[in-house]
Amino acid sequence: MIEQILPPAVAVAEAFTDPAGLTLFPEEEALVARSVEKRRREFTTVRHCARLALGELGLDPVPIVSGARGAPVWPGGVVGSMTHCDGYRAAVLGRTTAFATLGVDAEPHAPLPEGVLDAIALPAERTRTTALSAARPTVCWDRLLFSAKEAVYKAWFPLTGRWLDFSEADIVIDPAGTFEARLLVPGPVLGGTPVTAFAGRFLVERGLLATAISIPAARP
Repeated sequence: MIEQILPPAVAVAEAFTDPAGLTLFPEEEALVARSVEKRRREFTTVRHCARLALGELGLDPVPIVSGARGAPVWPGGVVGSMTHCDGYRAAVLGRTTAFATLGVDAEPHAPLPEGVLDAIALPAERTRTTALSAARPTVCWDRLLFSAKEAVYKAWFPLTGRWLDFSEADIVIDPAGTFEARLLVPGPVLGGTPVTAFAGRFLVERGLLATAISIPAARP
């Protein structure tokens, strides 16, 4: 599913159920030793997806542990992103020779709980979301905005090592299937050029919505 909104060079693995018999590396097991069963299942399946994607890149399976702020730690020469929600898990990976960063998110295609939009959206974003909902009520634009902000953060953090608040990126959604996140704080510098915005894509399918950002590697 999510490969539809990513470049062909990105390795993608996804699952809509939790297959039986999956195992974790000891380093990963330690991270969920005290977790509830639901958390263990999604953690295990999404790392299974990550290892399948590593295989697509011709790399051996390795433990995927969590680093700063819970971000996955990838092997050298690889960038990637993982996501999971009810009924869906996915991992996307790319070579650093091709991509500077990747960020993906998936969510149930349902409205946000009451009060969440006000907590995560800028006033202009709320205004645009209301207009989109009036024009195309079959899409949960509030949830899509939330997902886009999650994808932005996942793409941002590996480049900066810094937190990015919901209020620090202004996201404009094009109902044709794209979005732009205009950074309201100084962004990373790639190839000597400051990054001021992230471009992304989205889709709504199978009762889910997904967002994805892929930033090409800077060229010499």
